Amino acid sequence: MSNWHRVFQPGGTYSFTLVTEHRAPLFSDPQARTILRRTLHDCRARWPFEMLAVVLMPDHLHTIWRLPPGDCAYPTRIGWWKKEFTKAWLAAGGHEQLRSESRLRDRRRGVLQRKYWEHTIRSEEDLRRQMDYIHYNPVKHGYVACAREWPWSTFHRYLNVGAYSQDWGYQEPDLGDVAGAFGE
Repeated sequence: MSNWHRVFQPGGTYSFTLVTEHRAPLFSDPQARTILRRTLHDCRARWPFEMLAVVLMPDHLHTIWRLPPGDCAYPTRIGWWKKEFTKAWLAAGGHEQLRSESRLRDRRRGVLQRKYWEHTIRSEEDLRRQMDYIHYNPVKHGYVACAREWPWSTFHRYLNVGAYSQDWGYQEPDLGDVAGAFGE
């Protein structure tokens, strides 16, 4: 059994990776993207947080959240969002992956993986590398030649304010020890 240790930094900034069950390309579906947007909006309305970055891939998403001062309850937010997304997806006629006997016994659906990857941001340099990793992800996976070609990314927000250049992502950025540490 895995020994999961989460870090809880009140008011912290965290990077997360969430994956679909069996890597199904769920987020390629426009309806899934609409439900994702709505449920994340509803989650932020219940438990505020700042979403610094996100990239939506066909079978997973990466995001960076900054929580309010004194708040470290990201598991509450992620658990609620995953539950609400799953309910809305299935209610809209979305499919799920085959469920094992243990999933059936535990009443768990086959939409999103149970676990998620979390990293506590420790410095401005760490934040920059995490942002670069997230925004470079569509290039890394071979979907596009550079980051600006991928529509489901906050890269465009940062491009518009001059944080990235138009041709950023044609070359792999210096990710330091971030590369390979996202649970994909």
